Amino acid sequence: MSAKPLHVLVIGAGFGGLTLAHGLRKAGVSVAVYEKQRSRTDGLYGYRVGIDPTGNRALKDCLPPQLFDTFLATCARTPLYFNVLTEKKKRTAAIRLRGDADLINSERSVSRQTLRQLLLTGLEDITHFGKELTHYEQRPDGSVTAFFADGSSATGDVLVAADGAHSAVRKQYLPHAKLKPAGITTIGAKIPMSREALALLPRPSQQGLSLVFAPKGFMCIWHVMEFRWDERGGIKDSAAGNDAELLRSWPGLLFDNTRDYISWGIWAADDKFPKDVLKLRGQDLIDLTLKLTPNWHPDFRKLFAMADPTTPFPLHIATSEPVPAWKTTNVTLLGDAIHTMTPGQGVGANTSLRDAMLLTRALTAANNGSRDLIGAIGEYEAEMIPYGFARVKDSLAENGTSGEDPLHKPVVGRAVLAGARAYFKAVDKIPSMQRKFLDDLYTYRGAE
Repeated sequence: MSAKPLHVLVIGAGFGGLTLAHGLRKAGVSVAVYEKQRSRTDGLYGYRVGIDPTGNRALKDCLPPQLFDTFLATCARTPLYFNVLTEKKKRTAAIRLRGDADLINSERSVSRQTLRQLLLTGLEDITHFGKELTHYEQRPDGSVTAFFADGSSATGDVLVAADGAHSAVRKQYLPHAKLKPAGITTIGAKIPMSREALALLPRPSQQGLSLVFAPKGFMCIWHVMEFRWDERGGIKDSAAGNDAELLRSWPGLLFDNTRDYISWGIWAADDKFPKDVLKLRGQDLIDLTLKLTPNWHPDFRKLFAMADPTTPFPLHIATSEPVPAWKTTNVTLLGDAIHTMTPGQGVGANTSLRDAMLLTRALTAANNGSRDLIGAIGEYEAEMIPYGFARVKDSLAENGTSGEDPLHKPVVGRAVLAGARAYFKAVDKIPSMQRKFLDDLYTYRGAE
């Protein structure tokens, strides 16, 4: 089988699209990325993303070795505990996590902005900003042309939709593939790190991530994010040796204003929030959060109030409806563009990275002639579709991430809340349950 050199068009400069671009470039495949946002710092929602073994494996596979090492150096301090709390700040569980000694089989915390800058490193010459896709055309000669709102176009052999939950590519290619509301509204924000703020969290929460189960279906998550650079962007003394050198030489830090912070996110069924919540911004969202949590512990309420008023954002959570396999062509999809999921399992970004790794392998095989192009893409889709929509289903079934979850019901919700707390209390106290909980957690998230 003779090889025909490919040129791949990636629509969207999110985590999956950029990881794919790195993987293809590393393999010698021509690639270009087109992003509708105007600059490398625009368009990100959220603050922390958890990178699990699946994500670690994909990044190591696709990134140049030094950039993978820089990824490790730019991660926040690894969480030591998974904590479960009540809204009164009482401990339900503090489960010790396994640390980050294993490069792959670890859980890592990363700032979304930092990861974005990390993944853009080395792709500056092939990433084009201000390119909003309007439509594409597949041509008789086997090429595909993408057309953009600024009047420009680009032609390649493959077009990859990596343009997120509201994918313009998907709307044209798979118009029957829809998103549906999960029935959940969330508000997120972040607090600049300070001794005062940190002291308001229980000690295990200061060294990990914490989930709050509260009455009326409310849930909250706290993340403590400490990096290897200080508030001025200088390298901390604790970042010694190779990490310090990697950070000093990493140009991405010039574009990244991330500093140590505590982030929080609170969510519940849509009917617990005002109908105009998506129109609210800044201090109005902080005030709304305080209004929704009048009986929470004063320390938690102080933390809500300490949020930087430029950071709060509201979201209605959506989820993909599964679609059957489609006829394979030279247009394909990855990440949220095909399998948007709720944050219930925390695997959305990692599933996107897995897609990028598998699609890299498929397109590399087509580029070097060991597989025909449509067959290679078809094999990728045959693997991606089942696991992608399985993760969608799992995430929707997780406690509290669907508006239909019994946790959000007026009467039965109290029993479900009590049951969830009882389960985590048992996990906290019974070693065999704790081992099983951790084994299941890490196995699900790709540990070997």
